[in-house]
Amino acid sequence: MYNAIAADLLLVFHLGFICFVLAGGLLVLKWRWLMILHLPAVAWGALIEFQGWLCPLTPWEQQFRKAAGQAGYHGDFIGHYIMPVLYPPGLDHDTQLVLGGTVILINAIIYGWIILRCRE
Repeated sequence: MYNAIAADLLLVFHLGFICFVLAGGLLVLKWRWLMILHLPAVAWGALIEFQGWLCPLTPWEQQFRKAAGQAGYHGDFIGHYIMPVLYPPGLDHDTQLVLGGTVILINAIIYGWIILRCRE
């Protein structure tokens, strides 16, 4: 039971981290100090996608699921949970490059806006 709860909590944390990577710059608009956490998170999120690496949280979640007697899954978090919702099944390297580029583009726009507001 505890392993299943740990897997679910890790799943929620993982999803929260992805949301923070994508849109955390909006929080930086209000709380500038978050920039010191957000920029490294963006760099990590983009690097994971550009390199085609597996996030270290994914095997950890899979380990908890197996220990709880649940079926694990193959691949990565995005491929298992996010991609089926947003795209047809299948996560290839080209798609990961697009996802990494999207992370960079969204945050470049947000931080560009922050810089412009600071100059006013």
